[in-house]
Amino acid sequence: MNKQLELIRISVAYDGNCVVNGVNFSLDKGSIGCLLGPSGCGKTTVLRAIAGFEHLQQGKIELNGSTVSSEQHMTVPEQRRVGMVFQDFALFPHLTVANNVSFGLRNYANSHKQQRIRELLDLVGLADSAEQHPHQLSGGQQQRVALARAMAPRPDVLLLDEPFSSLDPDLRAQLATEVRTLLKQDGVTAILVTHDQTEAFAMADEIGVMHQGKLHQWGKGYNLYHKPATTFVADFIGRGILLPAEIISQNKIQTPIGQLSGSLPKGSEPGTQLQILIRPDDLHLTSNANDIKATVQDRLFQGANYIYTLKLLNTVEIQCLAPSHQQHDIGSQVTVKLDVQDLVLFSREGLAYRSELVTFPL
Repeated sequence: MNKQLELIRISVAYDGNCVVNGVNFSLDKGSIGCLLGPSGCGKTTVLRAIAGFEHLQQGKIELNGSTVSSEQHMTVPEQRRVGMVFQDFALFPHLTVANNVSFGLRNYANSHKQQRIRELLDLVGLADSAEQHPHQLSGGQQQRVALARAMAPRPDVLLLDEPFSSLDPDLRAQLATEVRTLLKQDGVTAILVTHDQTEAFAMADEIGVMHQGKLHQWGKGYNLYHKPATTFVADFIGRGILLPAEIISQNKIQTPIGQLSGSLPKGSEPGTQLQILIRPDDLHLTSNANDIKATVQDRLFQGANYIYTLKLLNTVEIQCLAPSHQQHDIGSQVTVKLDVQDLVLFSREGLAYRSELVTFPL
């Protein structure tokens, strides 16, 4: 596939303070990407740089193979064929839904304009609301109008800056799935910025996790969860506990919850100190007295499941996922068994220390 958007080690600074540092990724035509991370990590600044609102200190941005931003060159926003959907929708309150959508079609012939408006309102399910004003619509409907307006001139890339943040959580999850469907139907290349991993997983083909201005990992949601590149990604995506681990032979490591075996990377030396990620679904509650003994410290009800926080006899705390019919009171004694399907190891520096094979507890 052809690369529609490519960022090549871009850096952005404000008053000498680097807020985006060496960010590097690309999007193929028709794909949906996401920048995911906590507030202040630099993800919105990256979006603004793509739109042409921020100058680059280093690197370059290419659209359809042409450079639109570099240290020496800056194509103005209106010449980039980039659309943007803002957090607050930014709809014109005095214009009807149809006229809001038509705002980006000023250079179209009237017949083509009306056809595109009808096409988009059908696409977003608002054909019957064309003559209504924004205040007459729900938050979700207003979001669809904002999306239709941004899609109207057929931009090469559509940027979505936390577009669901003002909506309630249930509506956010629903809209994220709906918006993905709409973008795919219209063949739009898009990039979403959010701090909500549920939105990211629902919408994006590929996700980049950012922290303190750096892109820690870019890839599919499955790999972010099962093969995190750094301890930050491991901690930010899903739940998990990092425990100390030590290589004791070419195929064994020692952890506070017992030995694990598997094929470690070539060159692994006994005595090497690592960290291992244990997810709640790596542990199962059992009734076998010979399994690992623990005390329930806390529990979080999640409908079908509980997340139990358990303290082992050696005072290490871990988390365990269990069906909610397996109900245990705080302070009660339980036994758990390891069922590690992905051995996720990190160096002391917090970088992934890969094992390529599935591993099993001894």
